[in-house]
Amino acid sequence: MQQIPSVDLRDFLSDDPARKQKFVNEIGKAYEEIGFVALKGHFLDDQLVENLYAEVRNFFSLPLETKSNYEIPGIGGQRGYVSFGKESAKGRSAGDLKEFWHFGQYVSDGSKYANAYPDNVEVAELLKFNAVGKDAYQMIEKTGVYVLRALALYIGLDEFYFDQYVKDGNSILRPIHYPPITSEPKDGAVRAAAHGDINLITLLMGAQGKGLQVMNHDGQWIDAMAQPDELMINVGDMLSRHTNNKLKSTIHQVVNPPRELWNTSRYSIPFFMHPVGDMKLDCLPECIDDNNPKAFEDISAGEFLHERLVELGLIKK
Repeated sequence: MQQIPSVDLRDFLSDDPARKQKFVNEIGKAYEEIGFVALKGHFLDDQLVENLYAEVRNFFSLPLETKSNYEIPGIGGQRGYVSFGKESAKGRSAGDLKEFWHFGQYVSDGSKYANAYPDNVEVAELLKFNAVGKDAYQMIEKTGVYVLRALALYIGLDEFYFDQYVKDGNSILRPIHYPPITSEPKDGAVRAAAHGDINLITLLMGAQGKGLQVMNHDGQWIDAMAQPDELMINVGDMLSRHTNNKLKSTIHQVVNPPRELWNTSRYSIPFFMHPVGDMKLDCLPECIDDNNPKAFEDISAGEFLHERLVELGLIKK
């Protein structure tokens, strides 16, 4: 496969069973073959997207001293600010050329997960930052719920199978700033080194320009570029593991721009859709057969996340 397929969520949301099944077939096939799709018809309207990018740019334009006040020790970067070069891909020592912010879950009243996550961090200098971030978080999360419903049907599960696990899940909205490159990067550092995502699915805003690349099954890097009205959505390692690799978690990276564009910033905003920590990621029986024996040991989502955060250098063992 040489390009990322495009699908339209409005097909799935329609009252036409044939259109709904068409979406299920298209997204399932894409996730078996490349692990990425570009999605139209999501729940983020143009004004919310514009407002979010404006607030994100405002935050990253603050002085480093101010931003550093929002870097919270002891929580593995789960909320607030993470400064430049702190995160590295699994197996790499060079830090990625990025800084980022984390908005986390807004847990429902009375939930048993009310005390499971750190509090979101309020930015005093920007009065709209947190409210806009919350609105965007919830609209992207809503989009992700419907994508997972389609995938549940494709796998042969009840349509609402994933709902119970992503409600109050440990999902993260991560606005990223890749600053201008001012000198030759050390140790081959790039904006985001080749990696697979940890979570169930990732919904990405800001893949309109070149930079994001996906490795197809032939080991070739292909550019992944969405239209302005599309989100780029990929399978993460948790979903790949849960489906016994039926749905593919694809290695991807964000490469540095040509030298003549080093003086430009890049912004992207991925939403990492995580389940609750006690979800079992055991390989689904529907995805195991004689040709596809069980490939992974049983593990919970919380245990798997902890392992990966240690590997990324964000928390200690």
